[in-house]
Parts: sequence; C-alpha cells; structure tokens
Amino acid sequence: MKPADVRAKNEADLEKMINDLQDELFILRVKKVTGQLEKTANLRTLRRDLARAKTVLRERSLGK
Repeated sequence: MKPADVRAKNEADLEKMINDLQDELFILRVKKVTGQLEKTANLRTLRRDLARAKTVLRERSLGK
C-alpha cells in the first residue's frame, strides 16, 4: 500500500486497518512456523504496511 493511500484514510479507518494487519501478520507468522507459507515476502510487505499505518496515526496524534 502506498503512503498516500494510507494518509487519505481517517483515524477510525487507520485503527481498523492496523488491527486487520496485525491479525493477518499473526496468521502469516503461524503459517511460516508450520511450513505452510510459500510467499515469505508477504511478511515483509505486511510489516511495512503496518508500520506505515502506525506512523501516520502517530503523526496525526502529535499534530503534524
């Protein structure tokens, strides 16, 4: 997801997005441990999307 797409969302959508990404990341980590995950690059993209969303939410809470 592009940073501009994340910035276009409001705070409620960002919080929902963060929760969804955390749930999905947990599922992918479990699949990785059990050997069911084929595309390990998805972990990296999910982590980065989660970081982008958290960063935007934090910037807004600080008033930037």
